[in-house]
Amino acid sequence: MQNEGKPLMLRGFATVSYYAADLEAAAAWYSEVLGIEPYYRVPGYIEFRVGDDEDELGLIDARYRPPVPEGPAGEVIHWHVDDLPAAYERLLGLGGTSYQPPTEHGPGFVTASVVDPFGNILGVMFNQHWADAHPREAGATPTDG
Repeated sequence: MQNEGKPLMLRGFATVSYYAADLEAAAAWYSEVLGIEPYYRVPGYIEFRVGDDEDELGLIDARYRPPVPEGPAGEVIHWHVDDLPAAYERLLGLGGTSYQPPTEHGPGFVTASVVDPFGNILGVMFNQHWADAHPREAGATPTDG
């Protein structure tokens, strides 16, 4: 990537935040989805470290949500998954509702998204570029690290 000696403005995503009126129910749901427990809790905020890069997923008490339009809205962060059809079906089985069914965007790029039980859009994606840059260690399982 060329930046002509200028510092990069966007270097990677640091935290994705989802809002929930029932923070404990959201923490339980995401613990089930992710297969891990939160690592950080303070009143009104719960956080997980997720995946190979330990990306941060924060749950915030809905009382602190800025004004938004009715219904699901905002940007969609797509989390890489190794088996998109299985991940999508699992999210639906855990109470998510389909927002975008699995959609191919070219060879090696498939996205899908659900609305979690708390009204947030959760995107999943198989991204061949991401997978190539993050080879799985021999014997590692999707819940490791």
